[in-house]
Amino acid sequence: MDCASIVVCRKLLNKLDDGFGEVIQSDPFVFDIRKSVLTGKDVMSSIVAIVGRPNVGKSTLFNRLTRSRNSLVDDLSGVTRDRIYASARWDDTPFTIIDTGGFDDSDREGLVYQVKEQVIRAVEEADRVIFMMDGRSGLMPGDEKIADMLRRSGKKVFMVINKVDGPEQDHLIHDFYRLGVDKIYPISSAHGYGLKVLMDDIIAEMPEREPQQEDKGEIRVAVLGRPNAGKSSLINRILGFDRVLVNELPGTTRDTVDVLYKWKRKEYLLIDTAGIRRKGRVKEKIQKFSMIKSLKSLERCHVAIVLLDAFAGIAEQDARICGYAIDKGRGLVLAVNKWDLIKKDRASKMALDLAIDRQLPFTSFAPRINVSALSGENVKRLFGKIDLVFGEFSKRVGTAEVNKAMEKMVIKTPPPRRGRTILKFLYATQTGTRPPTFVVFVNRPKMVHFSYRRFMINQFRESFGLNHTPIRLVFREKKRGLE
Repeated sequence: MDCASIVVCRKLLNKLDDGFGEVIQSDPFVFDIRKSVLTGKDVMSSIVAIVGRPNVGKSTLFNRLTRSRNSLVDDLSGVTRDRIYASARWDDTPFTIIDTGGFDDSDREGLVYQVKEQVIRAVEEADRVIFMMDGRSGLMPGDEKIADMLRRSGKKVFMVINKVDGPEQDHLIHDFYRLGVDKIYPISSAHGYGLKVLMDDIIAEMPEREPQQEDKGEIRVAVLGRPNAGKSSLINRILGFDRVLVNELPGTTRDTVDVLYKWKRKEYLLIDTAGIRRKGRVKEKIQKFSMIKSLKSLERCHVAIVLLDAFAGIAEQDARICGYAIDKGRGLVLAVNKWDLIKKDRASKMALDLAIDRQLPFTSFAPRINVSALSGENVKRLFGKIDLVFGEFSKRVGTAEVNKAMEKMVIKTPPPRRGRTILKFLYATQTGTRPPTFVVFVNRPKMVHFSYRRFMINQFRESFGLNHTPIRLVFREKKRGLE
């Protein structure tokens, strides 16, 4: 890219950010193209997409190459639905790999059609395509349709026959030469057979590019909620295009899907998750794995947006999900979706407010916003709430300021006595952020009543402007010999 082009692109992108306030929507590859424009460097790694019919082993290969379990794997056909991205490396060559759902051309509408559209987009984005087929099933009509689609795409395609567990089974690939290809790769994605030959050839075909530097600066935001609360619709509304599948069928999303995004010069990683059901309603193994992955997203995020359904009302499961986020010490934003369905009904709004106050009283510190993923109402204002929470979530207070505030609160409301023993507060300090964590040294930690702990947390909130973030307060004993 020449210097003049870089200058023009930089001005255009800044105008989009500042003048219109609109999104530069971004899957990881689009996000990296944006960084390339802004820095003048090619930082994007090559993209390899894995495509094929349902249940041929695509996610197993994806997990092996990424050395992870990012994609769900099950004997059930059609487990993967969205495009799943991850960074991978082979012989010190970095690349981005995309796992896709099973390509099925039998339906012109509905969920099957949406999955097919996701596959087509992955092929359009990719530099190289791994076309995977099942050696045990033989060449199927669906394989021929995919091969025809890939021929029209003009992309470099590597024909891979999976479930060939060793050289004694190489005869299984003969039938696939009817597709008119010169080279076919027999592999076992489960056991690794044949993988070196395949990946060496893929890497050899890749253009040399500067390795991508992992970006650690983004604000990580997980969107959680019950099934069918509108999580994927919200992500798509933010991005301005259908990045993740949306369907009226509850439980459409199964994997967690990460999308890099930039809004007003700040970078965000949006994490779409599967709906979190009550344990009693988790019947299938794949539902269990999806729920585990959703809860694990809390370990990666800074801020959790818990999406509530204004039309369906507040349920016990909403309280559980909020509790999961608070237990993990994540920042929390309550987003009431489908607001457009009740905003003109005064009785429904009052009932909703009452239900939130009654069932979610422990989330009083979390900001609330009413949104509509369908119409887009207030969706962009979500980022103001995220920034507010993240700012307090990351705030650090000096030790002198912490001790001054502690002295004031103890004088204002002394701790209760137990018999002749007096609870003494010696000093305090902030030991961590995300969330703000304070350690208070006392002579008898077990004497601190939970009500006084709650009082101190509220005083810390008021003193340090930490009104919208969880706070951790730890009491430790100060040994006499160390005084």
